[in-house]
Amino acid sequence: MRRDSCLAKVTAGVVVGGAIGGAVGACYGTFDAIRCKVPGLLKIRYIGQSTLGSAAVFGLFLGAGSLIHCTK
Repeated sequence: MRRDSCLAKVTAGVVVGGAIGGAVGACYGTFDAIRCKVPGLLKIRYIGQSTLGSAAVFGLFLGAGSLIHCTK
């Protein structure tokens, strides 16, 4: 039973980290695309890459943090 609880906590950490990272990445990607004057439809690609990259990193770190706290 403890293992299922730990898995649920880690999964929740990854999901929350991905959501927060995605929001931050979208804001930063939009700002940076406008600041660097990225032309036309390349802005959408630039913002998408920034959003997904940030979501992956935040999700990874929050999931790892949840795993560390789960083993204590």
